[in-house]
Amino acid sequence: MPVLRIDLNDFPTARKVTYLNSASISLMPQPAIESMIEFQRRIAAGGTIGFDEKAETGALDDAKDGASLLLGAHKDELALLSSSSEGVCSFAWALNVKPHANVVSTDADFPSVIYPWMRLAREKPLEVRLAKNRDGVVSESDLERLVDDHTAVVAISHVEYGTGQRFNIRWLADLAHSHGALLLVDGTQSVGLMPIDVHRDGVDALVSSGYKGLLGPFGAALLYVKRELAETLTPPLVGWRSTPNPYHLDGTALTFAEGVKKFEFSTMNYAAAVGIAQSIRYLRKLGPQNITNHVLSLTAKLIQMVKSDSRIPSTTTLTPEEADSHASIASFRFSGRDQSAIANSLVERNIIVSQRFNGIRFSFHAYNSEKDLTKAVGVLEELLAK
Repeated sequence: MPVLRIDLNDFPTARKVTYLNSASISLMPQPAIESMIEFQRRIAAGGTIGFDEKAETGALDDAKDGASLLLGAHKDELALLSSSSEGVCSFAWALNVKPHANVVSTDADFPSVIYPWMRLAREKPLEVRLAKNRDGVVSESDLERLVDDHTAVVAISHVEYGTGQRFNIRWLADLAHSHGALLLVDGTQSVGLMPIDVHRDGVDALVSSGYKGLLGPFGAALLYVKRELAETLTPPLVGWRSTPNPYHLDGTALTFAEGVKKFEFSTMNYAAAVGIAQSIRYLRKLGPQNITNHVLSLTAKLIQMVKSDSRIPSTTTLTPEEADSHASIASFRFSGRDQSAIANSLVERNIIVSQRFNGIRFSFHAYNSEKDLTKAVGVLEELLAK
């Protein structure tokens, strides 16, 4: 078992309950929480004292600096938005999709990855193709069959939220590019947990919410668009921050900022930007590869524990068992049982999980340990014995 050195005082909730629900909302480290509180207190009490025009103009820079190191991106290829949904929508509507093109995803993907393309298809002759899942898992061959020379975008999560299936990003990029298509990755369930280098992996665009793998808050998300592509895009949503110098405040002419910064159009929750910057700093201090090794070990260990436990009968493991096909999520279905009732009973006993795809989803981060797995399996045994 890889050793990850972490101070659980930074995650007090993890000392009180068995929190196995980072795929819904991760616990934030105390330094990030405190940085947000202090920032918000200072702004609320002092207004522009200490947060003048210069400070507001650069309020998102710290987060983007950290994210560029985490993702292997250039800073001008990153924008900080309020949510990954906003990022997918902005990207979809910025593209000049050709008539009768198609976009490929899966029916197991998170709706916000798919809905923007369905909405676009109501305005343009665009086909949305969804590879069908089998118990939440989509085969590469089924996905590959849907991609052709009319495909504009392959839009897909790196790690699927329900079963934790992890796709090979380089394979996805090669598949898309071989047909002249773009690859849009939702990294919400992987950034901060699994290694991603957007340049090495050939990613054209990526979004990631802050409140899962990144250990950050609601209200902050990353949008990456590779430099050459970003130069060709016009953002569909514009505002005072879309310009090279927001405080020029020239309402007579619209000039866009360089790079992906032009997608940052609005005043936002700046405290969230402070929080996610601190969370990224925390992740980098722990070591991204250390975190990856840790959560992969927990996932494999829980799958093995549940499968080999004779007191937990009739179990279907929904998560792919191959090490390169899963991440920090382990999902199971217990035959003949009410999955919602099991999930609720686990939560009542302070084993915090979620129900997804008619199964029970356990998800991990740096603050989890093998003791959490032992506790969860013990409670599962008790519940399923009834």
